[in-house]
Amino acid sequence: MIPKSGQACIVGTGGRYFSGMPFLSLPMRDPRPGSPLRHLAWPVLVIALAAPTRSAPPAPAQLPPSDPAPLPPPDPVTRPAVDVVELTAVRVHQDLLASRYTVTELVQAFLDRIARYEDHYNAFISMNPEALAVAATLDEELRASGPRGPLHGVPVVIKDNLDYAGLVTTAGFNGFSSATGGIDMVPGDDAAAVQRLKDAGAVIVGKTNMPDFAGHGTRTRSSVAGETLNPYATDRVPGGSSGGTATAVNASFAVLGLGTETGGSIQNPAAAQALVGFKPTFGLVPLEGVVPIDATYRDVVGPLTRTVRDAALTLDVIAGPTVDDPATFAAAEHIPEAGYSAALTTTALEGKRFGLVGPGWRESYLPLAPETEVLYREAVAALQAEGADVVEDPFEDRGWVDLYGERPSVPTVGSHDLLAYLQGLGPGAAFHTVEEWEALSGRQFRGGRGRRPPAAPTATEEGDAFQAWRMEMRALFRAVVEDHQLDGLFFPQAGEPIRPLVEDPERLDYRPNNHAELPSNIINDIGLPTVTVPFSYYDDGTPFVLAFIGDLWTDADLLAYAHDLERATQARVPPKLTAEPGNP
Repeated sequence: MIPKSGQACIVGTGGRYFSGMPFLSLPMRDPRPGSPLRHLAWPVLVIALAAPTRSAPPAPAQLPPSDPAPLPPPDPVTRPAVDVVELTAVRVHQDLLASRYTVTELVQAFLDRIARYEDHYNAFISMNPEALAVAATLDEELRASGPRGPLHGVPVVIKDNLDYAGLVTTAGFNGFSSATGGIDMVPGDDAAAVQRLKDAGAVIVGKTNMPDFAGHGTRTRSSVAGETLNPYATDRVPGGSSGGTATAVNASFAVLGLGTETGGSIQNPAAAQALVGFKPTFGLVPLEGVVPIDATYRDVVGPLTRTVRDAALTLDVIAGPTVDDPATFAAAEHIPEAGYSAALTTTALEGKRFGLVGPGWRESYLPLAPETEVLYREAVAALQAEGADVVEDPFEDRGWVDLYGERPSVPTVGSHDLLAYLQGLGPGAAFHTVEEWEALSGRQFRGGRGRRPPAAPTATEEGDAFQAWRMEMRALFRAVVEDHQLDGLFFPQAGEPIRPLVEDPERLDYRPNNHAELPSNIINDIGLPTVTVPFSYYDDGTPFVLAFIGDLWTDADLLAYAHDLERATQARVPPKLTAEPGNP
């Protein structure tokens, strides 16, 4: 699909209109039945793009030692095209400092790749029409004062439940976008994590697809943008609910991205797409400006990347206390002084001890599928080759499964947290409560299902019961870890290969939430950190991915373990993309 050239126009993106900024409108046809037509705005490079200039740029940022060796600068007379495939934040930093390309050239190269392949894989809900203007500003800053921060010029995507000031936030729900018959939900400022990305110099190129309200951990289909596909195998699930971010990163539509997780929504798509997915300790990364499911107890924001170092660099940027989210002050004493990326070594696994998965941990998705068991045992051997020791099923006979089965529910958490989010949209938003949205739209919110008074969970006995149960679970987890002298757990992220996209050809609407997740939802309910790392591929070419799990605030240790194994195995293989017919 080729955009018309040389035409400047004013285009609405999800109901948000921009003037005075020339860019092209590329209609995106979703070939999957039942998917709504989308129109994404594709910026084109023009000399006259205006952008605000920062009054006092900070001193140039320094990065930790990089993994790849620096490349010699190209002949300035014949500057080659920018190859964005598998590009890392570390490499971008090196290349920009060596003047191998500009931020504007880099962003344009990613936009060109998106324009070629996005119509097939459907990773995005909307594009950021400011991307090239931001890139131009970053080029000026780089020339004048050096990098703004460790992600200077790095093209990034964000899941569409994170706010970007002035752009529509849909959370996948057609009721929050006028382009799909709803009311535009437009925040007045950035989510705290997004603001931190921008302050570090990242360029947000677009907002990625997700199931409505992040309500699916296996598939990524929204009522706004339709179905996202997995670049490794379009007949297999991409994982959810951060499947749009995962597909964008896996397909090299961006260097890295942000996802969110309540019950596996970062790690599941990471496992389906051979990515490093980092689910941080609850409270490490601010949730302000994120459409919630359970911001009181479980929701987290975390990176999806192709390398552990990029995940650590991103965490260096987005983690830590802020008045925007008081829960983050719990992290103040737990962040490494030199940062997460500085703690990465290739000897982190030496002398460490890990618990292996078994029926003492959970009943579902065990025993492992035979082909998964074979790859898992190869992974255990690789772990041991790096100097680690293992313990088989340390939770056996500890009552862990039974205690988890007693988990209390907290009925008001969703309504309370959503109200808190809506109240923070800013004075210019069209609505600030569900009731106001209903009055404007003439619809019942989510069909009237599950409407409860938005009582603070901490003011209810159900909330008290959940916290008491969670403390009991954490105490048992720590007892098992202490008794076996464990440094963490080492699991396959999934107990079987990823599922078919269409489970039953006779029932196309049959969409079970059946990713064979082994860490979640257990780790989510008690707030534990988890990092995924690719290890191998099944015979059909789909990924086999591992998960390191630790106690609260062991985020830096887990990243170091994953980095050690990643460097020892170098397992990730990029997918081969296919453009739709007619767009070679």
